[in-house]
Amino acid sequence: MKKQILAMATACMVSLATQAAEVPFVTLNNGTKIPQFGLGTYHLAEGDEAYHSVLTALKNGYRHIDTAHAYQNERSVGKAIKDSGVPREEIWVTSKLWPHEYGKPEALDKMLQRLGLDYIDLVYLHQPIGDYKSGWKTLEQAVKDGKVKAIGISDFDAKDELFDDILASAEIKPQIMQIECHPYAQRKHWQKRLKEAGIAQENWFPLGGRESNGEILRDKTLNEIGKAHNKTAAQVIIRWHLQEGFIVIPGTSNPDYIKENIDVFDFELTDEEMEKIRALDKEKRYFTMPYEQQVEFLGSWQPAD
Repeated sequence: MKKQILAMATACMVSLATQAAEVPFVTLNNGTKIPQFGLGTYHLAEGDEAYHSVLTALKNGYRHIDTAHAYQNERSVGKAIKDSGVPREEIWVTSKLWPHEYGKPEALDKMLQRLGLDYIDLVYLHQPIGDYKSGWKTLEQAVKDGKVKAIGISDFDAKDELFDDILASAEIKPQIMQIECHPYAQRKHWQKRLKEAGIAQENWFPLGGRESNGEILRDKTLNEIGKAHNKTAAQVIIRWHLQEGFIVIPGTSNPDYIKENIDVFDFELTDEEMEKIRALDKEKRYFTMPYEQQVEFLGSWQPAD
């Protein structure tokens, strides 16, 4: 009897651990709904680090995982998704094509194989480098073939001309654009442009990223607001992203931070607090490589298959 009770309790705990958190959704311009909050896997090494981070996230209610071919951890991400016990249809999976794959339909098939999935919810062109128009045609065809649900562009904020060029030639308009954005670089210009174009905004480095050395997390205003809600500065920042309508994907391998970052749905920032955070904007970005240097440096590198 005791063994039966223990088995039932354990099963109940597993069930509770894999329930989705009450994360809101953003409806994209093709009608697809994306969870507004997720886990970014940039810097998570292939193998145990990426695998356990994604598994921990899914066990704590995350249902949105962002990876990329360039991160070289898609296999670990896919394995964690499979091992989590969470139904595939409940998990939003994002990946990204690297420039050397643009225009190559087989690149999507290889991505599906690395992830171990039948379809991918969202695929980005990772950089506005190389033959990105041909890359976009590849993604459009992947949508038509049912391999991908939504398609987007990443880092096309390097120049307005790049953004304008991809939109002018697109048969299927991008559903989403991913850019660096946080309280110190709120990207007002791109907020306006994306809203006008009907394209959702997803933010990387939402807490500043490793390159910031935690500068934003030490901000006095953010910590004061956090104290008022019994929350950390990181939770305040994530809440700000959500209330601004952004899609946000903070990344970490620390299990405590993974749990902390999703614990943001039991409080709300006041209008006054939102304005205080907006006032912190100084367009201070932490990724500062000039576009011409990106073309030379990033364009010459290729991730392994």
